[in-house]
Amino acid sequence: MRAEWATSGLDLFLRAAPEAGRRDGLERALREAIRAGRLPAGTRLPASRGLARDIGVSRGTVTHAYAQLVAEGYLIGRHGSGTYVADRPLVPARTPAAPTGRGTDRVRHDLRPGTPDLTTFPRAAWLAATRRVLNEAPAEAFGAADPAGRPELREALAAYLGRARGVVTAPERIVVCNGYAQAVTILCHVLAAQGRRGAFAFEDPSLPKLPAAARRAGLATPTIPVDDEGARIGDLRADAAVVTPAHQYPMGVTLSARRRGELVDWTRATGGLLVEDDYDGEFRYDRQPVGALQGLAPERIVYAGTASKTISPGLRLAWLALPGHLVAPVAKAKSHLDRYSETLSQLVLADLISSGGYDRHIRRCRTRYRHRRDRLVNALAAGAPGLALTGIEAGLHALLPLPTPEAERQAQSQARRAGLAVDALADYYATPTPPRSGLVIGYGTPPEHGFTPAVDALLKSLHPLNT
Repeated sequence: MRAEWATSGLDLFLRAAPEAGRRDGLERALREAIRAGRLPAGTRLPASRGLARDIGVSRGTVTHAYAQLVAEGYLIGRHGSGTYVADRPLVPARTPAAPTGRGTDRVRHDLRPGTPDLTTFPRAAWLAATRRVLNEAPAEAFGAADPAGRPELREALAAYLGRARGVVTAPERIVVCNGYAQAVTILCHVLAAQGRRGAFAFEDPSLPKLPAAARRAGLATPTIPVDDEGARIGDLRADAAVVTPAHQYPMGVTLSARRRGELVDWTRATGGLLVEDDYDGEFRYDRQPVGALQGLAPERIVYAGTASKTISPGLRLAWLALPGHLVAPVAKAKSHLDRYSETLSQLVLADLISSGGYDRHIRRCRTRYRHRRDRLVNALAAGAPGLALTGIEAGLHALLPLPTPEAERQAQSQARRAGLAVDALADYYATPTPPRSGLVIGYGTPPEHGFTPAVDALLKSLHPLNT
């Protein structure tokens, strides 16, 4: 009997040995599917007549196979309702035991950076926007899309970025990507394809996976030191450099006005390209937002934004506002990589931005995260007065400087014992001897009910350093 896809009510893929008899083969295929968990308890099987037609056997063969498996306890026949998979325990596959002494710390609290509070996802606004899109979008909107992204989203982004972040761009200069990591990967491949194989520089410290993407494209990855004024461009020799001016990741500093000028001067003097990662530029608390660096040199700076911090990383939506000469090659590279990004979420985000729902959501989140920041600062002032957070004017994370690498390791070890996940600053440095030590604390990550217990666990882990 050939393996077939059934079309009688639900798709049912059955593997049966060709040498098996028709009835025996069907019984074995059903048993295997149930044992493997491919047919979970409660699944309604196709009617005998329909399944017989789909797999090319007589109806009696299916009826007898069902009856046999009912007798064995694999199936349940419900009069007038059909045949269902019985609720019976499965034997789980054996997995190797974890090495003794490793993996024993259970994470109960999470203060790692890089993720917003996922409970803030604007469900009602997203649902309302989805309904509007499904009711109003033309049929062609759900077909193959432009690699650069839906025009509705690019138009909405151009207007929003100009208004809220000071970005100088136009819809035809925006390319929508499946997340920021893909955006950087595309830029790396474009630079390599243009023969600019000198270097793609990254701040140090920074997110390690991004330099790795550049190296996979054949580019060298020199580092840009970061101090209290932000990226220190110095005498960098590179074709391109990624910087985080609004809120450096992970140090948390804001690029000073002097350094902003130096970066722009570097692009003009060397012909180099800057990539501005504005991953959480909307979240500023103690002063007016700093405008995007891109506005100072739109033909020399790529602006990169994302919805991963403002709404959810699960959307996989990011965007590049590009200099004119890069639009076509970036769109072409995007089409070679995955053709185009998913359409519906682009249309929904465009609607959310145009209707004002995106701004309202960001304002609510900004208030929520500011309150969390304040609670964290106050808790540390009371429970660990010898330590003070930095990089707290913006974003979703802060840095807790520690005096030595040993103190950093001790604090992270104590955190693990307290069931707390938190990052060490050393993990973000490319240099083998990091000049600074500390913990990178993501105060946006926990849900509201978990924030206070997570802060309590942090204070517990810091207690030996504060005595």
